[in-house]
Amino acid sequence: MRRLVKLIYFAFLVIFVGQLKAQEQYQGYSFEFYEGTVNLRVPESAIIQTDSVPGDKAVHKFYDQIKRTDYQALLSSLLNYKETHNLNDWLYYQLVRKTAQQIAPKKENYFRYTLYKWFLLTHSGYDARLAIANHKIIFYVRNAEDIMDIPFFTVAGNKYMCLNYHDYGKFDFSKEVAIPVKIDVPGAKNEFSYKVTRMPEFKPEDYSEKDIKFSYKQKVYHFKVKVNPEVQNIFANYPVVDFATYFNIPLSHETYGSLIPVLKKALEGKNQKKGIEYLMNFTRYAFLYQDDNQLFGKEKRFSPEQTLFSEYSDCDDRAALFFYLVKELYNLPMIALLYPTHITVAVAFDKPTANSIIYQGTHYSICEPTPQAANLKIGQLSVKQQNAAYTVVYHYDPHNSN
Repeated sequence: MRRLVKLIYFAFLVIFVGQLKAQEQYQGYSFEFYEGTVNLRVPESAIIQTDSVPGDKAVHKFYDQIKRTDYQALLSSLLNYKETHNLNDWLYYQLVRKTAQQIAPKKENYFRYTLYKWFLLTHSGYDARLAIANHKIIFYVRNAEDIMDIPFFTVAGNKYMCLNYHDYGKFDFSKEVAIPVKIDVPGAKNEFSYKVTRMPEFKPEDYSEKDIKFSYKQKVYHFKVKVNPEVQNIFANYPVVDFATYFNIPLSHETYGSLIPVLKKALEGKNQKKGIEYLMNFTRYAFLYQDDNQLFGKEKRFSPEQTLFSEYSDCDDRAALFFYLVKELYNLPMIALLYPTHITVAVAFDKPTANSIIYQGTHYSICEPTPQAANLKIGQLSVKQQNAAYTVVYHYDPHNSN
């Protein structure tokens, strides 16, 4: 008899919960995200109001409320979009940011906006953490890569990089100690990666044509390259990553299609050495030079597509673009040489040239992609770098690449 009563009670409970879910009201959100439209349904119970001043108790209250809501449909939509469009972690984080902006606009309540980013990222499987520092909400994610220009903390040998450092401008962690918020989110175990190995498939109508020209051998070459301002937005808060990550950021499909075939045609009839020399002149003289410290007040590395889009660029940017072009058009082994105030690229030609350097048994020739006081030829280095020590910070071997 008692068993029958329990079964009846359970049946009524299931029906009651089902009715509650059926009665749940949902808020619809729809926005464009790079290559498609994102449609989301968010239960109104998951649209939670919070104080604007960050605090440990407020974080716990938000989490206790939202985890009791039917948020799974929202999460499934985001993860399905990620899988369908093959988004890298950095691009998926941009989707999370835009979703949080729809639900909890950043300008209205930054603390609430950050809570949604944290919740969506952790419930997408990433090991993300929050901390409070002098009424500031600090947002971290576990990452094992070599990132140079943002703060981090270490827990049990794991490194957590700050995702929202840029929102606070200059922030002194030695004076404003960040105290972690202790919340264990089940399933939030994955490392986050800053590697961008695929660009989104932007809509063709979002591109514009940029006229690029340069001189080589007393002839002026003109290119009309398709560029997209959304690329700047993608990398607006992108940190200074290691050179292996940096040198492997690709072009988007439309930009690639407007540039690479044209360069291939221009290289027809040129031997390997003359072709590489042509590409050196392209990266040297098709763009105006400006140092990052003068432009941004700090080190900032452009992806190849950003360099094509921007009016100004420096040696890092041109080295990355040159590397990309040589890889796509010749696929030769290369090394990146980092000097105290400069970076350049050396290429392993099929036939070694004069003044080559030897790295791991292979001859490499300096191919300076940045304008210098003198018009440097293959194998030549500026006077300033000739006696300076360098470090090989990236080695590309097409026969043994990951």
